[in-house]
Amino acid sequence: MLLQFTISSPLQHHHAPLSSNLSYSGPLLSGFSNCTPLRTINYHNSHSITCSISQVHTYGTVDYERRPMVKWNAIYRRISLMENPDLGSASVLNQWENEGKKFTKWELCRVVKELRKYRRFKQALEVYEWMNNREERFRLSTSDAAIQLDLIAKVRGISSAEDYFQRLPNTLKDKRTYGALLNAYVHARKREEAESLIDKMRNKGYAMHPLPFNVMMTLYMNLKEYDKVGSMVSEMMEKNIQLDIYSYNIWLSSCGSQKSTEKMEQVFEQMKLDRTINPNWTTFSTMATMYMKQGQFEKAEDCLKKVESRIMGRDRIPYHYLLSLYGGVGNKEEVYRVWNMYQSNFPTIPNLGYHAVISSLVRIGDIEGAGKIYEQWLSVKSTYDPRIGNLIMGWYVKEGIMEKAEDFLDHMIEVGGKPNSSTWEILAEGHIGEKRIPEALSCLKEAFSAEGSKNWRPKPVNVSAFLKLCEQEAEIDSKETLLGMLSQMGFLEDEVYTSLIGLSNGAVSGDEMSTGKDKTDDDNNNDNVEDESDGNEMLLNQLQTSL
Repeated sequence: MLLQFTISSPLQHHHAPLSSNLSYSGPLLSGFSNCTPLRTINYHNSHSITCSISQVHTYGTVDYERRPMVKWNAIYRRISLMENPDLGSASVLNQWENEGKKFTKWELCRVVKELRKYRRFKQALEVYEWMNNREERFRLSTSDAAIQLDLIAKVRGISSAEDYFQRLPNTLKDKRTYGALLNAYVHARKREEAESLIDKMRNKGYAMHPLPFNVMMTLYMNLKEYDKVGSMVSEMMEKNIQLDIYSYNIWLSSCGSQKSTEKMEQVFEQMKLDRTINPNWTTFSTMATMYMKQGQFEKAEDCLKKVESRIMGRDRIPYHYLLSLYGGVGNKEEVYRVWNMYQSNFPTIPNLGYHAVISSLVRIGDIEGAGKIYEQWLSVKSTYDPRIGNLIMGWYVKEGIMEKAEDFLDHMIEVGGKPNSSTWEILAEGHIGEKRIPEALSCLKEAFSAEGSKNWRPKPVNVSAFLKLCEQEAEIDSKETLLGMLSQMGFLEDEVYTSLIGLSNGAVSGDEMSTGKDKTDDDNNNDNVEDESDGNEMLLNQLQTSL
């Protein structure tokens, strides 16, 4: 075996979950179909799922679908485990019906929900398109239209989502579809369009609940316009719109992001006085993140203990944040304690859990422990996820051990993994650091041609460093080759991106090249598992999960 590690802490072994090869993030915004304040929402539906005829009819299906129920999870498994996803969800659904089985709309909507939960947006959209082609059987609601709009934005881009919205009949344009479009604008960070749309929602009476305000606050958080967050809160109070748990959590994060833990604590005190609000684990993980950024690690760890006390039911996500946050404060013992507790409470651990613990151990510098858990994951995985392997490879590159990094790439391929674009970019970064232009360019070419590269964009800091190196070494052809690939992918049309890589009026200026942190939106990076220690990302994910 390539990796030889020792470990000092006991680890438990488990069988791989069905979803261990799936993506990491929680489900995203499904439209404004439920605008009740948080306190009335049941987030943890632990009862078994059944579907009566009355339930089917609430989803708009017709009478002749009264036949034996198909298990939705069986359909989901067939779609999610397709050997060739390019065949599309329709091939699975057609094959199922050719076997004499029929679907209810409830079942298909449940499949869509699960696909979205694991960020399989393209397959989820294909299920809806299959239903759209059978209008006589499936009557779509405004909630369905909102979900489709959201999926279209994620799969085909904001322009396609706008076109879809414009084509909707007026009967399907309500607070749900408007809300989905607003969310799409926020994700695309289209500030002007989002502000224009929420004005229309105000005029139509669609902004009389906290949800659109919460979404706009996440936009201002991402743009670091914290005063605007305060303006949204003030507007809600003036209009007697009840703040929900997400409003408070975003407000807390805004105060903390302004390096004012005092203001954050004042908001928390006000939150405790609101009898409609019960601070949840996200509240304390948000505060822990802000305390960490201010170097107040004792207060941060105190908040993390409160996170543990508020974990409800079978929710795995808090464990991922705990693992990441304890890694952020450098507490290796707590990382292992939470990891062992997580394993004892759940028979299977998804990839996100393995990613969280390995990432934290790598951050702390415990590469032996990270390697041991990586080996454990190899023994239980259903398919190889390169994002987990990239954590180990990234450590080798960071430490300047390029030979081991390249050996790890060989290992990844040997065990059945397919290096993704970020795998090759990590290696390219190492070669750039060692001034090996041909090797770096070769890796970047592989990154552009890797499976899933359409959802990847090289980090400006790496592009900038490569272009600067080419200028220093007079490697003009290599520079032009990379610029050509960037242009072909349309990346040079993004003014923010081009400014970060040092392009000015089509030329590369060494003085203007960015060597700082990549501040562009990484949502489209196919190796970008959200950093659970980032409070803003956590709040956005938690807000959207609730919907």
